Amino acid sequence: MKISPIEKILLSLTAAFLLLAAGYLLGSGRGTAPYRVEALPPAAEETARAGAARSPEAGAMEPININTATTQELDALPGIGAKRAADIVADREANGPFRIPEDITRVPGIGEATLEGLIDYITVE
Repeated sequence: MKISPIEKILLSLTAAFLLLAAGYLLGSGRGTAPYRVEALPPAAEETARAGAARSPEAGAMEPININTATTQELDALPGIGAKRAADIVADREANGPFRIPEDITRVPGIGEATLEGLIDYITVE
């Protein structure tokens, strides 16, 4: 029995369709997971906004005078925790006021990298 050229084409198209359909059905359980979107409850949104206001990106902070600030005020600065704030106050009491904002680097643990993140948020005036 001889197969005509049209039958060969139809047979090839049918085989291709079956392979494509089988691949789709077998592979449908795999792949990337669907996106998951979670909405924050209203209270969590308020907290997130309050944290953003404190973050350096928000730009809402007034410069803090490092010569008169309390440890709590210093702790609010980006990159400064409670211990570092206490170190700043102790250095200020031991060595006198800071003349320029860059003098804060005399406090142990505050280097150039920390100063870069602080410089826009501190003042000595």
